[in-house]
Amino acid sequence: MAAPAAIDHRAAGYSLAHAYSLAQASALAYKDEAAIERQARAWGFDRVRHHETRFTPPFPLQDTQAYTMASDHMVVTAFRGTEPIQIKDWLTDGNTPPRRGPAGTGYVHHGFAEALESIYPDVKDTLAEFRTDGQSVWFTGHSLGGALAMLAGAHLYLEEPRLAADGVYTFGQPRTCDGKLAAAYNKGFDKRMYRFVNNNDIVPLLPPEPAYTHVDSLRYIDSRGRVHESMPVIGAFADRVKGMTADVLAPASDGVRDHFMDSYLTALKKNLD
Repeated sequence: MAAPAAIDHRAAGYSLAHAYSLAQASALAYKDEAAIERQARAWGFDRVRHHETRFTPPFPLQDTQAYTMASDHMVVTAFRGTEPIQIKDWLTDGNTPPRRGPAGTGYVHHGFAEALESIYPDVKDTLAEFRTDGQSVWFTGHSLGGALAMLAGAHLYLEEPRLAADGVYTFGQPRTCDGKLAAAYNKGFDKRMYRFVNNNDIVPLLPPEPAYTHVDSLRYIDSRGRVHESMPVIGAFADRVKGMTADVLAPASDGVRDHFMDSYLTALKKNLD
């Protein structure tokens, strides 16, 4: 990938340029603390706080990581994701029942709730500390990180409205909650939540319906890398098949390949170019 592009600290609402910026922030969450701090400062953010905890969930996941970077105009919290094969294992684990959602609204996947709970108090305190002059606040994340970004947004909206995020952008996010919480979230985040799905990415298809569902505001990336504001009703199946057959040597791997953060970055950059 090319060197990370600059981030517009005064960005508001939806744009592909802003989506690309937050995708870069999501990708940065996979780096070590020193690399995160160097890049955040290169982007013009003068404050960085790391959030990390280790715990023992009933899934093959050992820690939750995120970081928050702040400037005079913008605060971004990016949650780290996990490997596609690893997340598939614990998304399909049916041994643990769902947990109550934020403010007792609906239900969420137990693993997501536990993962966020382990760092959420620190994230909330950091936002209260860094948001000193009405800066815009954005949550973002890829894969598991997308689920945590969405849930963090739900917690603030339902429990701490004074800290409510201006927007949430996720990439390859799995289904995270039931219909009741999704409905409350859709109401509170109308035109503020954007959920990107890259063609045959397998993770957004998990956990299975109807127990879990997605929130609205889908942005679908087709097999040619073009972003659509919805998944086409006509031609969607053909487009998915086209994506699956793009690599004749490994068609079955398309669902994993499309999930990689680099695939999202490449597609978004292509739309900007």
